[in-house]
This record gives sequence, C-alpha cells and structure tokens, in this order.
Amino acid sequence: MELSTILTNEQIQNKTRRIAYQIYETNCNEKEIIIAGINGNGFIFAKNITKILNDISDLKVVLCEVQMDKKNPLKSITTDIEAKVYKNKSLVLVDDVLSSGTTLMYGIKHFLEVPLKRFKTAVLINRNHKKYPVKADFKGISLSTSMREHIAVVFEKNKAYATLE
Repeated sequence: MELSTILTNEQIQNKTRRIAYQIYETNCNEKEIIIAGINGNGFIFAKNITKILNDISDLKVVLCEVQMDKKNPLKSITTDIEAKVYKNKSLVLVDDVLSSGTTLMYGIKHFLEVPLKRFKTAVLINRNHKKYPVKADFKGISLSTSMREHIAVVFEKNKAYATLE
C-alpha cells in the first residue's frame, strides 16, 4: 500500500500553534493549566503545545505525562505528577490521533477520579471511527478514513509529518 502525506511539518506546526491559541482562549481567566499528554506521540504533541503556550501566555503551564498501555488500556494508568497538582485545575488531555476513542476514554476515566475545574481534549488528527462517545475539543484536522487505513504521525528532532497508509 502506498503512503500519502496528510500533514507536512509546516502544517503540523501551524495546527499546533492554532490549538495552543484555542486552549489559551478557553483558559485565559486561569492562572494555571495542566497539559496532560498520553505517552508516546501524545506526550510529544503536548510538549509542543506547552512550549507555544509558554511563549504566548502568562499562564503557568504544567506538563504531565500520562503512562498507559494503548493496546490494553484497562491496565493501570499513571501520571508523572501527583493528583493533588491537578486537583480543581483546568486540564487538557492530549493525544496525536483520535480513532476509536478508546485511549482518550480510558485517559479521561483516570482523571475523573479527581475533581477538575475544566476538562478538555486535544488531538492533532481526528478520525471518524468512534467506538466511544468521546470528542476532541481542539483538533488539528478531521479525516474520514476507512478502518483498514492507518494514520502514522512521526515526530523527529526537527521535523514532523503524518501519513495515511
């Protein structure tokens, strides 16, 4: 099967910047916000959003890595910050691709064990194959793809791209 590029490095940078501005607009009255990235590409994407938020706002931005087994999300989910750090705060859960919604749904479930002031989700690519009633509040691009097609997001040192196979 042939690979086709769906997002170039420049497009990913532009979409990341737009999402960061949307997150800031939604949280402009907050003093602090938690950006929680799901391990792997979700965390890399969250780091990129955090860097832009630090440049464009005076919000205190706390970056959090969510460790979970995406193949078996029923296994224990942990974060690299304690729950008391995000309690009663505004939190954005970040992943690279929203396909079935399984990863985001279990990530959301983890954070629902602590009271939050506001909870939003952000993804770079939103596919329309949801198995769960979960949506991306902030998204870079929405694509209608077949279940057989695979989207790969690659974050390299100075370059990022997304392909459809």
